[in-house]
Amino acid sequence: MSYSGAIPLSESGLDQPAPPRLELGEWRAKYGVIAGITGADGGFDLGLWGRDPGERVLRNWTEFQSSFEPGFERFVVSRQKHGIDLARWEGGVQGLSIREGLDGHLTSEPGILLTVLVADCVPVYLLDPTSKAVALLHAGWRGIATGILSAGVEQLESAAGSIRDDLVMHCGISVCGACYEVGPVVIEELTGRRVSTAEMLDLRSVLTSQANRLGIRSVSVSTFCTVHDSGRFHSFRTRGEEAGRMAAYLGVPLA
Repeated sequence: MSYSGAIPLSESGLDQPAPPRLELGEWRAKYGVIAGITGADGGFDLGLWGRDPGERVLRNWTEFQSSFEPGFERFVVSRQKHGIDLARWEGGVQGLSIREGLDGHLTSEPGILLTVLVADCVPVYLLDPTSKAVALLHAGWRGIATGILSAGVEQLESAAGSIRDDLVMHCGISVCGACYEVGPVVIEELTGRRVSTAEMLDLRSVLTSQANRLGIRSVSVSTFCTVHDSGRFHSFRTRGEEAGRMAAYLGVPLA
């Protein structure tokens, strides 16, 4: 799956350059869906609950929202807890909506841009090409172990009548298997194998295997790694508590 470069702010009327971001060009061209992730160029940070949740981050959010106008009027984000709780979004007021304790969002309405904040965890994009219902998941190892992907698929089925065989899934930019060392407990939780020492683990491979078992036939995986490419992306593994946050995003623009 290829990514396109930053999108210029030709429709926003702003003079400053667009926030750094990469988009799934194929999803835009084939499905009319906007899907992508912001980058860390110039220290661009959208971490509302990080070490710098002040004026600079809020200004970045304003710039981020403006760069999607007029296609999107509502933006949703949550303080994540590495669980499996999702919210379905419909209508509501324009602007930024913030919720507590969610690790995923879904909608079948155009004009609502779903976002999750990441800095090594996997953003999982789910699309029903027929109904254009979409779900965006924040998948760290705890969420993967407790069923965040299954929860997203089941809620798309329930809310939009989606058929899982028809779903399209993308595992986005995150830490790769060569850079993610975890202990025996995590290995057993995610693979069922009992080991005595730490090992490297590929979260996106685990998600791909789960998708296959759930019956999702169309799965793509980003080749970018937040650690290998830490100059372009925020990485908690690289910078610890100093790391900023990127916003993965997904939605269908207004006509």
